[in-house]
Amino acid sequence: MQPLGSMPRICVALGFSSADRLLEHARSEVEAGETFLEFRLDHLDHPERGVAAIRTLLGESADCSVVATCRRRQNHGRFNGSVEEQIRILEAAVEAGARAVDVEIETAESAGARVEILRGRARVVLSYHNFEGTPGMEAVLRRMTRIPADAYKLVTTARKPSDNSRVLSLARLHPRMPLVVLGMGETGFPSRVLSTVFGGLFTYAAPRSAEGTAAGQVCARQLRQLYRIEKLGRGAKIYAVIADPVRHSISPAVHNRAFQARRIDAVYVPFLVQPAQLRDYMTAAGNLPVAGFSVTIPHKQRIMRYLDVIDPLARRIGAVNTVWRKAGKWRGTNTDAEGVRTPLGRHLRLAKSSVLLVGNGGAARGAAFALADAGAKVSIVGRSVDRVRALAKACGAEPLLREQAEARHFDALVHATPLGMTPNVDDCFFANRIPADVVFDMVYNPIETVLLRRAREQGLTVIRGTEMFLEQAARQFEIWTGETAPRPVMEKAAMEALAGHSESAMTGSK
Repeated sequence: MQPLGSMPRICVALGFSSADRLLEHARSEVEAGETFLEFRLDHLDHPERGVAAIRTLLGESADCSVVATCRRRQNHGRFNGSVEEQIRILEAAVEAGARAVDVEIETAESAGARVEILRGRARVVLSYHNFEGTPGMEAVLRRMTRIPADAYKLVTTARKPSDNSRVLSLARLHPRMPLVVLGMGETGFPSRVLSTVFGGLFTYAAPRSAEGTAAGQVCARQLRQLYRIEKLGRGAKIYAVIADPVRHSISPAVHNRAFQARRIDAVYVPFLVQPAQLRDYMTAAGNLPVAGFSVTIPHKQRIMRYLDVIDPLARRIGAVNTVWRKAGKWRGTNTDAEGVRTPLGRHLRLAKSSVLLVGNGGAARGAAFALADAGAKVSIVGRSVDRVRALAKACGAEPLLREQAEARHFDALVHATPLGMTPNVDDCFFANRIPADVVFDMVYNPIETVLLRRAREQGLTVIRGTEMFLEQAARQFEIWTGETAPRPVMEKAAMEALAGHSESAMTGSK
């Protein structure tokens, strides 16, 4: 029998209510080049019909490997039958050609002899699922290894960032044990990408054109092409972006493409980090370990309390968007400042130019100090009058109320709030006239915001947020790697990612 360690690193999980749809999607995956599939027989209205689907597919595609799963409802599956009936269906799946069966620990503990007989005919993946959280993993592993199996699958629900490191560390601590380790949910997504880097046998993916069988699954193409998990070595460096929300970030597409262009063994993953979880994330980052990460909304200011070294500009700004580790210390800087100064400097001489800055958060602070340092006459407006005044005082700018700003005219306007950002694309700070000749919107998703569209209609010069994004991202890449950023490659990746997001929004897919 083919050992599980020789299987591809990605197993596509297929769960459908009818055998016809199951077979249809399986064929589609095979046509796309996938050769490792899980058939969730328990999702079928008639699980036994999935056995015929296995036989048909393997008759057509002999190089495929199928894992048959028939999880009982008592163990968070959909099969309503007894343990005896469950094992009978799995035996039939093996007869049809399935090379492996997934048996949950609860079934194995009650019918160990039958499972051992199964193991004589196919590979047995012994699985544990926790849909509530991530318990002590060593205790779970001890429970599982009491029963002989060809692989042990431990899947938990990630509630906080450190759950990823707790799950993944199990594979690193037991390098000779055949393990599959994953955290479910959006918070657990990094574990799906990093599992095989840490020594896990394989990870699970959703089919290309349907929902996955578990929260947090993405399609195999994304794992293979965006995150390149089949190319990553065990020593691959880990980089990240932390945000809340994070799913719309294009940073993974841009940085992973840059690593690929420079042939760097590294991967960049998104971490969902809620405001109260920043300390927990830093624990996870230290344990994984993460070599560097991007910081965005809402963490740019609070992250500073967790850093050992902060460069003078970032300290003056009071916000950090780039973190890396050197000599055991966490270091922070702010590349947003360069991301504002460089694109704007292509359209006007900043020294003595009048610039209206809209916003008072972390991104606005970076822009305010960058503009002030360049000699611009900066005025600031925003929704929080007190925060506007505090920022204006800190950087020597002029605070304005909205009506005051709208009554004036400026050489340039820099918009540094989340207004107009996906998914709230209809929001705009200015309802009518935009009081500037050059309009720079730091929002980059969507590419064309309402603010920029109105600016074009009014005959103004516009600067897209992608220019700022790419400038600061290129600087991040150079800080982390010491190599020149492949800017054309990064720009192409950003445009493709944004186009993909727009398409998803139009079709309603996720």
